[in-house]
Amino acid sequence: MKERPARSPKGKLSQILASLLVTVVVGFIYFYVSLPALNFQDPDFYTFLFLLCVVYVVASVLISGFRAASGTSGVKEYLHFIKSQCLPVGILMVLLVLVGVVGSVISMPIFRASAYRDLLDVQEGDFATDIAQISFNEIPTLDRDSANYLGDRQMGTLSDMVSQFEYSGDSTQINYHGRPVRVAPIAYADLIKWFTNRSQGLPAYVVVDMVTQEATVVRLQEGMKYSFSEPLNRNIMRHLRFQYPTFMFSTPEFEIDENGDPWWIAPRVVKTIGLFGGTDIRGAVLVNAVTGESQYLEEVPSWVDTLHAPDLIMEQYNYHGALVNGFINSIFGQRGVTKVTEGYNYIAMNDDVYMYTGITSANSDQSNLGFLLCNLRTKETKFYSAPGATEYAAMQSAMGVVQDLGYSATFPLLLNISGEPTYFIPLKDATDLVKSYAMVNVAQYQLVSTGSTVAECEQAYMQLLSDRGLVSSEAVDESGASGVVAEIRSAVIEGNTYYFIRLEGEEIFYSISASAAPDAVLLDVGDRVSLSHGGGDSGSSSILSAYTLTILERASSAAPLPEPAAPAETEPAAPAA
Repeated sequence: MKERPARSPKGKLSQILASLLVTVVVGFIYFYVSLPALNFQDPDFYTFLFLLCVVYVVASVLISGFRAASGTSGVKEYLHFIKSQCLPVGILMVLLVLVGVVGSVISMPIFRASAYRDLLDVQEGDFATDIAQISFNEIPTLDRDSANYLGDRQMGTLSDMVSQFEYSGDSTQINYHGRPVRVAPIAYADLIKWFTNRSQGLPAYVVVDMVTQEATVVRLQEGMKYSFSEPLNRNIMRHLRFQYPTFMFSTPEFEIDENGDPWWIAPRVVKTIGLFGGTDIRGAVLVNAVTGESQYLEEVPSWVDTLHAPDLIMEQYNYHGALVNGFINSIFGQRGVTKVTEGYNYIAMNDDVYMYTGITSANSDQSNLGFLLCNLRTKETKFYSAPGATEYAAMQSAMGVVQDLGYSATFPLLLNISGEPTYFIPLKDATDLVKSYAMVNVAQYQLVSTGSTVAECEQAYMQLLSDRGLVSSEAVDESGASGVVAEIRSAVIEGNTYYFIRLEGEEIFYSISASAAPDAVLLDVGDRVSLSHGGGDSGSSSILSAYTLTILERASSAAPLPEPAAPAETEPAAPAA
């Protein structure tokens, strides 16, 4: 038998280099598409390394195999060659599996119960003190789906954009100049539209006012070059990965600063327990959506509203509630074990956005133990004890009142109405438009009021609370009052303009019909007034008690009284400086 010539070192080296080249090419393609963080705390990084090992072994087999196996001794020679060439890679694959398994085990809550419990610092709060009564013009009346519907419909009114761009639907709730709004970028309509418009970028974003339900398309002087609708290097996730290859990120949120400039807020994810456990947020990378310039900040500026994702906060509370008395108790006995309810909403307070969700027992019954409020920028979290119905029980109760209209309930907001925890529930029709509003008492969810406006709904709710003795009868007192104006609200109800006046030192609001008391449009906070009951308007809802008004002293005694009031149907003029 003719002996096979010995394989030269040069031939073996060329095969190794060829296998490495194939591995690098496949690895780059996978990295470009999947974007794993080059971080040993990212499970996707282990998947990436394991894939590279598999590709190298397969490439070595294919490249060397066609040259090695001929004759009776070819198979043995072939196996020996593969073993010698791929043994280091095989060892690396075994080590990756071992590290992944050991890292997962040492990160399990059974071994680190106290660390998981302390991921979220939960303080006790006083509901009536901490949760201020929100003015009518500050209560969000839309949910995410309704806001997205209005934003998409607004895009249809722009003839120069509708054929090239579309509403992205990727909206974020923020506070913008003290107003709760949702903002979302527009997106390229398809790949061809991206190719023809990419040099200018995305020319606008959409703002939906959550109170007035008004959607506005804000045009930019220079288009946004970085977004999720970019397929190549300017895709926001790819841009972040190439700039910060070792950082782990949660999904970037689109926000605007106080000047209306568009940004992407990419929270940095860190693992704080073991190798893979204890997911938390440590700062964020702020990316200018127009220029792509970025900066990592551990302390984000105050205009950033959504650093911590609600889902992460709920996950951390579930660890806190389950492990409060140890891991064994979370499985057996479950003494004191609590968890969040399914769903959450947003509350705007103090120019920040708070996540709200209910807290219930481990048995998942139809009652809440209280509520959780978390500042999504600072992660300050408080629990408020307020036993009552769950959000979904309240939604069913509200829909039962309007079942003949077929309205569906959105996930509630939590409001403070005269010190009473109250679910505020917008009611939508089949087209996702809000048609009515409901207020449901948390403690007694059979107490439900509805109204076509927020003001009408609240007045009916206040009447219910008064009838049940839950608030002072002063809320509908007919004897009148006097004092200094602390707060003024207005609403148009059944064609008539009403002003709702709260005096200093009181929690109740007095309703004043502009047609019965024209001076109401002249009021400023700080004016001293006298209110006397004048009976309900003949044309108004029976739930309103109309007071007459006398202005005793203006906030600035030197300032002359303005001209006579405008017609009753108009909104009040802005207060004088």
